Amino acid sequence: MRPSSRWTPYLLVGPAVAFFTFVVGLPLIGTIALSFTKWSGTNRIKFIGLDNFVRAFHDDVYRLTYVHTFIYIAATLVLEVAVGFGLAGLVSVQGKRTAWYRVTFFIPVMLPMVVIAVLWSFIYSDDGGLINSFLTAIGHDDWRQVWLGDPSTALLAICVVSGWIYAGFYMAIFYAGMQRVPQSLLEAARLDGASEADLFFKIKVPLVRGMTEVAALLCITGAFQSFDLFYVMTKGGPDHATEIVTTYLVSTVFVDHEVGYGAALSVVMSVVVIGTGLLYVKLRRGDGVDVEY
Repeated sequence: MRPSSRWTPYLLVGPAVAFFTFVVGLPLIGTIALSFTKWSGTNRIKFIGLDNFVRAFHDDVYRLTYVHTFIYIAATLVLEVAVGFGLAGLVSVQGKRTAWYRVTFFIPVMLPMVVIAVLWSFIYSDDGGLINSFLTAIGHDDWRQVWLGDPSTALLAICVVSGWIYAGFYMAIFYAGMQRVPQSLLEAARLDGASEADLFFKIKVPLVRGMTEVAALLCITGAFQSFDLFYVMTKGGPDHATEIVTTYLVSTVFVDHEVGYGAALSVVMSVVVIGTGLLYVKLRRGDGVDVEY
């Protein structure tokens, strides 16, 4: 059915375009414009050209934030996606009542991130924390650590918390995919003598491969958006050991009051995120795999 007026399609998409322009387009243009300036937020704006970008590429801490971010991505691909996949396999076993387990694994996703960060800060506390108290109880005082205060353990400790939170989220995604596997196919495999492990690795895993790739992309892009967990637990410390791009941006703008430099850092981050996404898509296409829903 054709619209009664040639303006009808424009009227229908107009509100969405206006909303996108106001929420995304104008802030993006403003951020790019500020990236070429020096401004503290209160003084007069001064145009300085590409100086902020040159400074960013020579900023050791800013470069280090990307190292931490990609370490975080690698860790969460295992602790979130891989663990979530395994949990989905466990709760999809035929004949098992797993509704309670599915709800339990998904509960951390529903909790406010600040609450989780404060809770785990107490668990990791070096003085009376649950982990150190347990190590003392089993006679291993030499294993006690200042988990969030030691540069060698702080980042890993946060990665574990992130895995605890989001493994249930990816479990729900994979479980939904496994439920779409034809039951006739599974029953035929069982009649041929296949075990539940065979069903998982030889049938379910190949059939939900597309969802695995989507989950990996969600994990990668989500890592660049992480902030509250890192900020509440460590504020990027100790000695920038858990500093990621977003925490450094907030510190630059709101603590150091360098709005222009912070805008330049955000522009560089946007380019990195877009480039990472495009590279991931290109690698997927090169593998010849299409995502199916």
